[in-house]
Amino acid sequence: MFVGGMVLALLAIPAVISAFSSDRPLKGALTLAVTGSALMLAAYATKPEGYRADEIPKVIGSVVGRLLN
Repeated sequence: MFVGGMVLALLAIPAVISAFSSDRPLKGALTLAVTGSALMLAAYATKPEGYRADEIPKVIGSVVGRLLN
């Protein structure tokens, strides 16, 4: 959940920039940002001790490794 939320939140950044530059509504970008944030909050809620900054690359690596195997 945490990695998926991070991916969605990161994808929201270019979507916001694109919407602003094209003078379009921010519905899609906000949907990505809210969904990504909700997934990251759910991940924090399921792991009470939370994630330290040095754990995040390990978490991402384990998720990518599981997806590739």
